[in-house]
Amino acid sequence: MLTPEQVDFYSEQGYLMVPDALNPVELAELRRNVEGIVAGAAEATQHTDIYDLEDGHTRDSPKVRRIKTPHKHFDYFRELVRHPGITATLAALIGPNIRLHGSKLNMKSAGYGAPVEWHQDWAFYPHTNDDVLAIGILLDDCDIENGPMLMIPGSHRGRLHDHHADGAFCGAITGELNQIAFDKAVALTGKAGSMSIHHARTLHGSAQNTSTKQRRLLLFEYAAADAWPLMGVTDFAEFNSRIVLGNPTVEPRIRPAPVRMPLPPARDQGSIYENQRAAKVRYFGTQAAE
Repeated sequence: MLTPEQVDFYSEQGYLMVPDALNPVELAELRRNVEGIVAGAAEATQHTDIYDLEDGHTRDSPKVRRIKTPHKHFDYFRELVRHPGITATLAALIGPNIRLHGSKLNMKSAGYGAPVEWHQDWAFYPHTNDDVLAIGILLDDCDIENGPMLMIPGSHRGRLHDHHADGAFCGAITGELNQIAFDKAVALTGKAGSMSIHHARTLHGSAQNTSTKQRRLLLFEYAAADAWPLMGVTDFAEFNSRIVLGNPTVEPRIRPAPVRMPLPPARDQGSIYENQRAAKVRYFGTQAAE
C-alpha cells in the first residue's frame, strides 16, 4: 500500500518509484518465464504477434526488442496483471475499479537496446478521463548507464504535445522538442523488483542502452474502469474481461483533458519502435525505440 506522501508525490510529479514490488521468489519466476519466451525468438525471422525484433536479428543471433502483449499469450502474465500488490497500489491512485489497457516487455539488451523518443502515452490512447497510468517492473538493476526511463516532473498537468509527422501519427514528439525542459528530467532507477508508475500524460523517453548490462522492463497499462477509450470499444466482452479489480461500468466518466487523436494512423504500423521510424527529428539519435 502507498503512503499518503507517495500518493501526493504521484499527483504532483506524475511518476513514482516503489521498491520491492516483487519479492525475490516472484522476481525469479518472472525472469524464468521471460527467458523462456525470449529463447523462442530464434525461430522468428520477422516481427510476430509476440516478438518485436531489433535491427540485426537473425536466427543464429536472436535480438528481441519487445515482447508484445504478453498477457494475451501467456497464462503467467494473465495472472500477474492481477497481482494483489499491484492492484492495491493502483487503487490508491485511480480508485477501486480498474481495467488493464495493455502490456509489453521492453528488453533493452546490453550494448544495443533501442531508445524510445520522447512521448506521452496519452497520445496513443486518449480516454474519457485521464485516470490512466502505466506501471513498470524492473527485471534487472537499473542505473543511468543502461537506459532508464526518463520523466519530466509535473508534465502530466501540462499540454499534450503533437505526436504527428507529415500529417500522420508517429508516436514521438518531433516539432516541439525546444519547448521541453529536458534539464529537469529524472531517471527512474532502482533495484530489480522495483516498480515505476507514471501517468499517461507524463512526458518520458529513454536512451539507447550502450552499457554491458541489460535493462528489461515489464509494462502494464491500466485505467479506471470508468475511463473509456475514445477510439472506441470493438469487443465489449473482451473489454470487460480486462477488469483486474472491482467492477466494470457502462457509464463513462467524462473529465476535460487535452486530446489529439492518433489519426491518421502511423505509416509504420506495429510497436512504438516502428511508429517512431517516421519521426524526422530525434532527441536520442537515429534509432527509434522505447
